[in-house]
Amino acid sequence: MNAIVIYKTKYASTKAYAEWIAEDLGCEIAEAGRVKANELQQYDTIIYGGGLYAEVINGVNLITKNFDMLSDKKLVVFSTGLTPPECRDYYDKLVVEKNFKPHMLEKIKIFHFPGKMILDELSLPHRAALKTLKKIMSAKENPTDMEKLLITLCDADGDFSDRKLTDALVAYVKE
Repeated sequence: MNAIVIYKTKYASTKAYAEWIAEDLGCEIAEAGRVKANELQQYDTIIYGGGLYAEVINGVNLITKNFDMLSDKKLVVFSTGLTPPECRDYYDKLVVEKNFKPHMLEKIKIFHFPGKMILDELSLPHRAALKTLKKIMSAKENPTDMEKLLITLCDADGDFSDRKLTDALVAYVKE
């Protein structure tokens, strides 16, 4: 298998998933900032991982901006974040539509994994954003279920990464 796992991480959970996937597939791994799009031509399978920030997959434009050049490859994208995998309606609607054009979805297989949020490790802007988000959502008179979930997630503190969750991605790549 001629594959590469590329990742962009801020708090290391995306890197952990990338390392697990690369280990299970026996393939190369690289940080997104160290890879040029034209270098990806040599691979049959490209796996990209990025953290999820305000519904945007960190750095996924490496794949989306170069989609035409890469569309003959097996393309896999995974994101990490605190949105629980069972919240597929949210994930599919907002995240997928925000990051990918409809024609890309025919060619890119997408996975989502829970990441980590250690409150003491967050940057000042991220802590401020969480505080603001929680304040806005908490002030709503009749918050939706998703808004209630967001309020709860603002206080999440821990590492929710789970290597076993990569099994489906690895199996897909091996098919």
